[in-house]
Amino acid sequence: MAYKHLFFDLDHTLWDFEANAKETLSELYTEYNLKEKGVHDFDVFFSQYSMHNERLWDRYTKGFIKQEELRWKRMWLALLDFKIGDEDLSKKMSAGFLELLPTKKNLFPYTFEILNYLQNKAYKLHLVTNGFEKVQHNKLKNSNLSVYFLEIITSEASNSLKPNKEIFDYAFQKTGANPEESIMIGDNLEADIQGGINAGMDTVFVNHLHIQPHIQATYEIKHLKELEHIL
Repeated sequence: MAYKHLFFDLDHTLWDFEANAKETLSELYTEYNLKEKGVHDFDVFFSQYSMHNERLWDRYTKGFIKQEELRWKRMWLALLDFKIGDEDLSKKMSAGFLELLPTKKNLFPYTFEILNYLQNKAYKLHLVTNGFEKVQHNKLKNSNLSVYFLEIITSEASNSLKPNKEIFDYAFQKTGANPEESIMIGDNLEADIQGGINAGMDTVFVNHLHIQPHIQATYEIKHLKELEHIL
């Protein structure tokens, strides 16, 4: 298969969301004196936040909640787990989180090396992300990834979300690609792999967490360097 266009996911695929979110939340934990408010264990707080974030993102991608609700309710619910029912604090911390998070620069191993390798082989690299427009562009800029991607397709700009076919149709329109010469590379089985399948593309499942996949991708890798064996 002669691929020309490579569509990458960003969070959890190239940009280490878990590490960056933990750094960000740790700073907010200190700034807002959460220990004095009853949140005695930061690691437990981060675990609760991550659980609520994952659940709410799932609801958001399925269209059950709006963007604004996702943004602040993940913080609200994490604080409620520690009996802190402070909506104002939740919204302040949420705003601070979205401002600080994109400044973080933790990437998965071999990210720059593989992007340079693929660029040197004349592939056209693009991003398709369910993340928010401003936040995602700031992540790319601050982590020095912007230079690698010709088009950044976000759910906000396309008015759709992975795995819906519409976001990929928008991506094809923006890039001039067609499904037969394209491949979707991502970590999320429902959004990236099922989304790529829905769009008629081959797919690469980046299985950083070594889980048992319930959706079959064209290829599966455990480490970004393994893309060299495919592309």
